[in-house]
Amino acid sequence: MDVLSDVLAVMRAGRPLARRAGCQAPWGMRFAAGDAATCHVVLQGACWLIPPHGTPLALGVGDVVLIPRGDAHALTDRPGGSPARHVPEQDQDAPLGELRIPGPGATTILLCASYRFDHARPHPLLHDLPELIHLPDRVGQHPSLRAAVELLGSELRQPRAGTEAVLPALVDLLLLYVLRAWLDEQSSRPAPGWAAALHDPALITALRHIHRRPEHPWTVVELATQAGLSRASFAKRFTTVVGQPPLTYLTWWRMTTAAGLLRGSDASLRSVAERCGYGSEYAFAKAFKREYGTAPGQYRRQERAGGTRR
Repeated sequence: MDVLSDVLAVMRAGRPLARRAGCQAPWGMRFAAGDAATCHVVLQGACWLIPPHGTPLALGVGDVVLIPRGDAHALTDRPGGSPARHVPEQDQDAPLGELRIPGPGATTILLCASYRFDHARPHPLLHDLPELIHLPDRVGQHPSLRAAVELLGSELRQPRAGTEAVLPALVDLLLLYVLRAWLDEQSSRPAPGWAAALHDPALITALRHIHRRPEHPWTVVELATQAGLSRASFAKRFTTVVGQPPLTYLTWWRMTTAAGLLRGSDASLRSVAERCGYGSEYAFAKAFKREYGTAPGQYRRQERAGGTRR
């Protein structure tokens, strides 16, 4: 099982969107705060990112920036520019968008992608990500990310038959490769958190078992055995690095898995309960209500009604 893929799947709420922006100086764009992570790639020219906090950041061709928690930010042709233009939200039914800002000056072409995350119940990885991830274009670094950028740029530059079908997958790849590149860079800087957990052989083994079989009645001793550690060493390492004791994370993952099944399948409540490690619907409903504040059936109805409105 791929833990990072699992994490991205539970963080997602809705389909990814992408927009190609052609901007001619002088120009500026404001991105309002929201529940979507935003990724920007400079395809041509140069610009400046005005981050939520800190100093403006110069971006050149091939640079990639991810704002993972949906903070307000701006892009502009010069650091002292006025990003007066607000960028409206994209239509969820139109994954491919186009934005043009005409002007007399130099042209900058950007790829702007967004990923709507579930901020009501975010995965702990989202807490560990920095306010801004900047991956400058460097020869030989992150070849998979560069390949994804090239493919996306090509599809956005010349949409063809099938572009709307392939685009969501390519935007998904962009996010995955950005996070992979960031995680790889963190591997040389040991620190608590999910970046460290995904590079720890013992912890990643335990996490894979939890993700693969949430219905199993895991104990700390059993997980420690799978990880090749003593109970005490495993419990301390897991809690320190992941930020939660093993069985607390197990419960969190079970409930998150249950919510996904309730939203995305017609499985009966009994079936959902069994797949998430609960021997009875009553025990499952009690645990689910404790986590989500509502009964499983009501949660399913609310989420489906909300999805219909969206």
